[in-house]
Amino acid sequence: MTGREYRGPDSRRVQAMFAGIAHRYDFLNHFLSVSIDRRWRNLAVRKLRDLTGDASPRCCLDVCSGTGDLALALHRGFGCEVVASDFCHPMLTRASRKLGEQVRVVEADALQLPFSDRSFDALTIAFGLRNLEDPSRGLSEMKRVLRPGGAIVILEFSKPVVPVLRHSFNFYFHHILPKLGALISGNRTAYQYLPESVGRFPSQAELLRLMESAGFRSPGYRNLSGGIAALHWART
Repeated sequence: MTGREYRGPDSRRVQAMFAGIAHRYDFLNHFLSVSIDRRWRNLAVRKLRDLTGDASPRCCLDVCSGTGDLALALHRGFGCEVVASDFCHPMLTRASRKLGEQVRVVEADALQLPFSDRSFDALTIAFGLRNLEDPSRGLSEMKRVLRPGGAIVILEFSKPVVPVLRHSFNFYFHHILPKLGALISGNRTAYQYLPESVGRFPSQAELLRLMESAGFRSPGYRNLSGGIAALHWART
């Protein structure tokens, strides 16, 4: 579980933060989202199936895989070779226990992936792009490892588009979620970082432009749960 690493100051801080909550990460994901995160991941797999059609991918890469929930959903959905990569060792340790022999686990930084050009037919990343020190560089690196005609699906928190929902979500996200997350995980910093990182992340339309700048073709997006999260996708 080793790979090349890119370690700027922000990367090291984020890595240490996720290492500190790895022991409660799965529970908190499902609890704090009322398990809607499971539905969002299943929709990401379904969108990848729409993009690939009858030509199911032979090999998929799940970047910033964390404890491997999306990688496992990919394996179950396609039955193909799946590689789960992340730069946080404690997260991958838990992913390995969950995934067993079904998915290959590789410790690697998304900004310098240890894979050859054009290695994968499809690539996913869930709730990880906003954590990269340089999301544009990360997108370019993801395009590099995709084969021509390959597909990428990004699942990420986004900007709610329904005014009433936006106000309610912002109150929960900034005032309630950090307190619950800190209480359960014992790590106050991580769940303060979450709303801050989402607030800094590009809007739906801005992320489309970043994907185009990285060289992806025909990008599109779909809001989930009124824009609390969004699926973005494109081809190479």
